[in-house]
Amino acid sequence: MIKKDHQTPDIIPKLTALLQRIPKTHQHKIPTITEDLRIRTAGFQGEKAIDYPLSFLNEKDYYIFHGLRLQTKSHHFQIDTLIFTKKLVILIEVKNISGTIYFDQEFKQLIQTKDGVEKGYSYPLTQLDRQVALFQEWLKLNKLPKLKLATLVVISNSQSIIRTAPNSNSINQRVIHKEDLPMKIRQIEKSHSHISETLDEKDMKKIFKCLIKQHSSLETNVLERYQINEHELRKGVFCPRCEYFPLERIKANWYCPQCKHKDKFAHIQALKDYSLLIKPTIKNSEAREAREFLVLNSSSTANRLLHGMNLQSSGGNKNRQYDLTPLKYL
Repeated sequence: MIKKDHQTPDIIPKLTALLQRIPKTHQHKIPTITEDLRIRTAGFQGEKAIDYPLSFLNEKDYYIFHGLRLQTKSHHFQIDTLIFTKKLVILIEVKNISGTIYFDQEFKQLIQTKDGVEKGYSYPLTQLDRQVALFQEWLKLNKLPKLKLATLVVISNSQSIIRTAPNSNSINQRVIHKEDLPMKIRQIEKSHSHISETLDEKDMKKIFKCLIKQHSSLETNVLERYQINEHELRKGVFCPRCEYFPLERIKANWYCPQCKHKDKFAHIQALKDYSLLIKPTIKNSEAREAREFLVLNSSSTANRLLHGMNLQSSGGNKNRQYDLTPLKYL
């Protein structure tokens, strides 16, 4: 049973919005931002790729949490997938890396070879060992029962070739392709069959409730990360068909002079970009934030558009601000 499903990482839509609105003065940063978006997207797709093999498990016997981010007294840590059984918990680290990947046990590094080029990555088994220590600390901090823990590294790209040094049995037992996941989980359970203690339903509910309550998504300010001032961003409403901007507001429609497309709701994406890149609230009247970002000549038009979206608002007419948070999930 899935107790917490995948959620698109906050940074993916933020980087997508930034690439569209990056100012001309920062065009040299586009390759870096594009590569960062590619890596983040591939990682998230890899995490979702294990859903199909996990679907072969009996949902009554397993409780699955995806993308948990928890905090101890001094550290945040993230677990790609956490699987509960009545006797043990399995922490899974997912890697979506193509080519040939070599687990170097001596120097604790993961080496990818693709198209004749070598690239090094953090050692996944070290990452898992750190997550185990932090998860145990988190359980103790929240006065939760001590759990039996097992770990797995799952390579989600089926075409990747996994290599290790000879006699690396410890790695062979902890690293698998995603297709082997259901069988490996049952194998791990069988190896722990001697354990007599089991988590009762009351303890499991207590742990699950605490996991959901204490999960916190990572919020990333991409303008700070890439050193871009919000006032430099390209403003206006983009055409959803040809990406021309800024669209013109003509007779209750957004009109594209390039492809002649008309759209009543093109401003929603622009306001979503604002919420992702600048802040989750927007004002119009005296601050003129909405009017300036949408490139409108009329404050009353901007007010009508915001009011017509049924967004929660606060403050008086001259200082009213609208909450754009719901737009993040569109």
